Amino acid sequence: MRNSLGHALQVCVAVGLATVPLIAAAFMQNGGGAPRVAVYASVGEELITFSADVERATLTKQSSIILPGFVQEAWVSPAGPFLYVAWSNGGASYAGSGVEPVGDKHGITAFRVDSTGALHAYGTPAAIRSRPIYITGDRSGRHLLVAYNDPSGISVHAVNADGTVGAEVPQSPSLDAGIYAHNVRVLPTNDAVVLVTRGNEPTSTTREDPGALKVFRYDEGKLTNVVSIAPSNGIGFRSRHVDFHPTRPWAFLTLEAQNRLDVFAISKGSLGAQPVFSKPTLADGTGVKAGQTASTVHVHPNGQYVYVANRGAAGGGANNIAVFRINQKTGEPSLIQNADTHGFTPRTFSVDPSGRMLVVGNQTTTAVAGNTVPANLAVFRIRADGTLEFTQRYDLAIGRKPLWWTGLVPLK
Repeated sequence: MRNSLGHALQVCVAVGLATVPLIAAAFMQNGGGAPRVAVYASVGEELITFSADVERATLTKQSSIILPGFVQEAWVSPAGPFLYVAWSNGGASYAGSGVEPVGDKHGITAFRVDSTGALHAYGTPAAIRSRPIYITGDRSGRHLLVAYNDPSGISVHAVNADGTVGAEVPQSPSLDAGIYAHNVRVLPTNDAVVLVTRGNEPTSTTREDPGALKVFRYDEGKLTNVVSIAPSNGIGFRSRHVDFHPTRPWAFLTLEAQNRLDVFAISKGSLGAQPVFSKPTLADGTGVKAGQTASTVHVHPNGQYVYVANRGAAGGGANNIAVFRINQKTGEPSLIQNADTHGFTPRTFSVDPSGRMLVVGNQTTTAVAGNTVPANLAVFRIRADGTLEFTQRYDLAIGRKPLWWTGLVPLK
C-alpha cells in the first residue's frame, strides 16, 4: 500500500487538506471501500483529533495536543505521513478570546501521523518571523511555504529527508509580497507560486489598500517575481483563497468582501490578467454586504464541483456553503445550492479524498434570540450531484477561544 498511496499523494491537490481522486483510488486498490481519514480541529492552542466514518458521515473524538500558541493553519505532506502545523502567540486569532496576545513566538511544528490519526511531535519546532496566516508545501513535499499578513510576506523552508523542518531558503529582497497576504499555493505544475494578498477595506481615516495575486516563478524553493494580477488596480479585489481544478487549467478564487467566486485561466506558469468568470456566492446574488464575507474555497476531488464558505453576522447574515457546478468545457461555475452550516462563521472546511464527506469548522460561539449556538464541526454527506446533506453537528466547548482551523488527513 505504501507505494500506491505515496504515488497518489505525490499528485494530490491540497488546500486546507482537500485532496484529489487519485488518493481515494490508491486506498480502494488496497482493500476497497472509502479511504480512512482523520479530522482535526484547533481551539486556540489545542489541536483535537477525530476519527471519521466516511460511509456514515460521522466523527468520533480521539485525543488532543497543545501547541505553544494558537493554531493558525496546517498542511499534510504528499511525501509521507507528516502534518505541519503553523502557530503563533499573537495576531487576529486572539481577538475576543480572553487570552492576551504576546506576539513574540511563532513557529511550525512537524507531527508524524500514525495509522489511527494520532499526532506525534517530530523534531524541534522551527521558529519563523511573525504570525503565519497560511502554510502549504510544494508538490514534492520538499519545501514548506508560509504566508504572513502583517507585515505581508512569504518564506520558504526546506523539509529534511527525515520529514523535520529544515532551514529557511534565502530569497531576493525585491520579492513583491503585496498588502495583507492571506493564502499561498503552488501551481499543479510545481513551477510557480501564487501569493493571494487581500489588501484592506477603507476606514474613516484610511484609504482602501488594493488586493492582488502575486505570481512567482518557483525553482526548488527559490522565488522570482513574475507578475502582479490586480483587476481594477486591486480596488474592490479582496482576494482571499485560491484552489485549482485537478485536471483542467483553472484557478478558483474567493473575493472576501465582494462575496464572489472568480475563475482565472492558468497558462505557462501564470494566471490570466482578468477573471474569465465572476459569480456571486450568496443565494440572493448580492455582492458587498455589511457583515458578510466569503472565506475559503475547495474544488471537489472529481473536478465537477467547487465549494465556497459564506460567513455572516448573527441576526440575518448567511452562514453556508455555496455549491457550484463547474462546466467542464469552459470552467464556468453555476450556483446550485447554499447549504446552512448550522453554526456561525465557517472559516474553514475540508472534503474527504473520496469526495463523499465535507466537514465545516464553525468558528464562533454566538448568542441568537437568547439561545447560544456553540462553535462546532458540522458534517455533510456529499450527494452524487455535488449537493450537501447535513448529517450531524459536533459542539465544542471552547469558551471564548475560536475554532480557527479544521482540516482532514488521509490515513494509511
